[in-house]
Amino acid sequence: EGKAMKIQQIRNATLRITYAEQLFITDPMLSPKHAIESFADVSRNPVVDLPCTPEEVLEGIEMVIVSHLHKDHFDQAAQDLIPKDMLMFCQPCDEKILNKKGFQSVKAIERSVTWRKVVITRTSGKHGVGAICKEMGNVSGFIFKADNEPIVYWTGDTIWCEDVQQTMEDVKPDIIITHSSGAKLPGSDAIIMDAEQTLAVCRAAQPEAIVVATHMEALDHATVSRAGLRVVAEREGISSSKLLIPVDGEMLHF
Repeated sequence: EGKAMKIQQIRNATLRITYAEQLFITDPMLSPKHAIESFADVSRNPVVDLPCTPEEVLEGIEMVIVSHLHKDHFDQAAQDLIPKDMLMFCQPCDEKILNKKGFQSVKAIERSVTWRKVVITRTSGKHGVGAICKEMGNVSGFIFKADNEPIVYWTGDTIWCEDVQQTMEDVKPDIIITHSSGAKLPGSDAIIMDAEQTLAVCRAAQPEAIVVATHMEALDHATVSRAGLRVVAEREGISSSKLLIPVDGEMLHF
């Protein structure tokens, strides 16, 4: 199927990424529709089914990278279905927990690791503002670099904040993957990027860079739809070639 960089939007923040001829997935949430409790008293989660079978999500993957352990990023189904000897990268605070769940090849990324031909660097973010940010705990994003490949910055579960802005200035990524559903908990501000914050990323990016909005239309605490994000982007003059908003199952080629 060709070795060029590809991102397949599976559901929420679960992506199948082909990069430097390696295939890996991010933040596996593999539960069927409504298997997880509600986050905003609207509906059980996820609110949509996977676009394929969980087995197809995992087919051929060589590694799993988990940004943090909230249920919409690593669920019981993922714990049950992912082989226990699968290589997993995570943030330092999650290593022991994943070991306790029986995974034998967990590697915490303190700052940076090289996996095969890929340099993976961990970044920080803010999962909300104020008290809720503390309650949400540590989150990470990751930068992927390899020879003859675009620099990819996956922000993880974060709002638009100084950490993200600084990372973008320092790294000058070619592809930025955002979590853009504007999720809110009862009584909170957005705990990940909403439409306006996603557009701030678009504006801060290099002129040729591409933003890929993910973590959308999968959970009951989302406040931004794909169509809503597109409307706001068009109003602000941000084109559909600058901001990609893939639907579940869609494959993006770079």
